[in-house]
Amino acid sequence: MSILSTENVIKQFKQYDEVVTAVNRVSLNVEDGEFIAIIGTSGSGKSTFLNLCAGLDRPNSGSIKIRGNDITQMKPDELSRFRGNFIGFIYQKHNLIPQYTALENILIPTIMCNKEEFKYEEHLKKLVKALDLESRLHHLPSELSGGQQQRVAIARAMINRPQVIFADEPTGNLDRENADEVLDLLLATKEQMSQTLVMVTHDLKIADRADKIYKMDNGVLTLYKDKDGYKRNSFEAEHNENKQAF
Repeated sequence: MSILSTENVIKQFKQYDEVVTAVNRVSLNVEDGEFIAIIGTSGSGKSTFLNLCAGLDRPNSGSIKIRGNDITQMKPDELSRFRGNFIGFIYQKHNLIPQYTALENILIPTIMCNKEEFKYEEHLKKLVKALDLESRLHHLPSELSGGQQQRVAIARAMINRPQVIFADEPTGNLDRENADEVLDLLLATKEQMSQTLVMVTHDLKIADRADKIYKMDNGVLTLYKDKDGYKRNSFEAEHNENKQAF
């Protein structure tokens, strides 16, 4: 069942006297529970497209549907409520509030979007245990390592039990060991909660663990690999030849 679908999405920006097309007629279908990775060089439009899908920005044209709801047609208040209920977003630079503890940062979305039918305390216990944050909840971000800060950001994105998680380079600021550990925890938590994950990454090692890999090039999205290994040979060839390309 499709949980995210986009059709002919276009996003343009005006740069001086020139119009730049960051996202060019992108159509994408993501099934419920899938892990989708989007790779591409800096400036290729992948983060812009991710922001559009998450409702953080509006396209110039085209439709973006989550659970069959076209978020491009929603008014700002309606979109905010929808995002609070169904969407989680993980930023590359954590974006934690420095004067708040890890626990307070995690709970911010619960204040902004109160699901009366949902017991946060029970979910919080499971989440911090899965992400190994139980002993760090009352520490400030400055007292946490980079990997721990990213775990807090993941917990914050998941606390409202969203159905779709969007992640923009969630391991980009971490070393190899921490990057692998954070991804393992993210995927384990995703499986436990039956969520869909759409991730932008420069890390081909991480991308290769996805169900499907797409490449963004000059605003155009193309398939690199699907569940049956479609185009895997060409992906591996480019991976080996151009390890520094992304």
